Amino acid sequence: MIAQRRFLVCHPTGNTFVRALLQELESQELLQKYYTTLGIGEEANPLMKRLFGRRAYSIRSERLSSQWFPESFRLLPWSNNSQEEKRRQVDRSCHALDQKVSRILGSAQGGILHAYEDGAAKSFRRAKDHGILCSYELPIAHWTTVRKLLAEEAERLPEWEPTLESTREPEEKLARKQEELLLADRITCPNEFVLRSLPLEIRKTKPCLVAPFGSPEFSSPPKKRADGKILKLLFVGSMSQRKGLADLFDAMKLIGSSSVSLSILGQPSMPMSFYRSQYPSFDYLPTRSNEAVREAMLEHDVLVLPSIVEGRALVQQEAMACGLPLIVTANAGGEDLVEEEKTGFLVPIRQPERIAQKIEWFLENEGTLPDMSLHATQKAKKYRWSSYARQIIDFCLRNE
Repeated sequence: MIAQRRFLVCHPTGNTFVRALLQELESQELLQKYYTTLGIGEEANPLMKRLFGRRAYSIRSERLSSQWFPESFRLLPWSNNSQEEKRRQVDRSCHALDQKVSRILGSAQGGILHAYEDGAAKSFRRAKDHGILCSYELPIAHWTTVRKLLAEEAERLPEWEPTLESTREPEEKLARKQEELLLADRITCPNEFVLRSLPLEIRKTKPCLVAPFGSPEFSSPPKKRADGKILKLLFVGSMSQRKGLADLFDAMKLIGSSSVSLSILGQPSMPMSFYRSQYPSFDYLPTRSNEAVREAMLEHDVLVLPSIVEGRALVQQEAMACGLPLIVTANAGGEDLVEEEKTGFLVPIRQPERIAQKIEWFLENEGTLPDMSLHATQKAKKYRWSSYARQIIDFCLRNE
């Protein structure tokens, strides 16, 4: 009887991990409906699929329900709002979708609603009235941990405070996050760091699952590094101190070697002049398509991501799949990815000197890079999206 329950999935944009779950649910005939903002199903014609890009899904159209407003307004090409206003618009899209799902849940008696942070409070409330199991996925550390760590960063590095968006979230938004957790019957996290960030009473009273994200599958092998080349470091992500960029800059200053280069690929939170004033000698790579990001990775040797707080930064596994070993913090969410001196190194947060030490290790042991590249690709292959999705499905269908 339990195994016959079907899933309702709710997410505003349908990112990589949402699509992996949808694909597995569809293959098992367990998907009842997917609620999103903008989206079209697999029966759409090729032109529509090209127009919708990432909002085109490989599920039947009858199983997709869209809430076009206000998301379509947010994406208008002439929209030129501040970062703060853009965040508010994203919140409005999430709330509108949550409200829509809450209105139509009555027809899904006894099903399972799988939803995500910031988009589940109203629908979970309604689900409780209809015997629907509330499955909640928290892809980033609990807000109390995020706020604490970033408030400390704002005090430690005040010039970087404008890049720390989560220090300015309104109290009503934080209250909704807390309500979502309290209403959840099942909680899924991408790693132990996120799980440990949950309040102790939540971990004690609610079933929790760690389901690591999958890695991309690339058909071509990573490029080989030629002996004697400059060690090329790559940072990928928003150019903020949440990602530890200030610490990476300070580490590069400590090294001061012409044998190392640093490329930054990501979206600036401040004018480029700010970053150049912090550390002028980096190559800036603008944001680009996933395929172009991969091409950039193949031109580098090591990914460095000294994040202060994350969920599980997918870029780590993307880089490993391209043959890049890692220098990352446990707070980047990939502690399980790192095998010291095989797939990379873990460094503590807020310690540029430790980052510098590991970069220097690569300089002194450049002959190990080919083997580390191979270990990185092999490690990445162990993480499959199908396994991630099946863990969530099994978790929701058992032990009710």
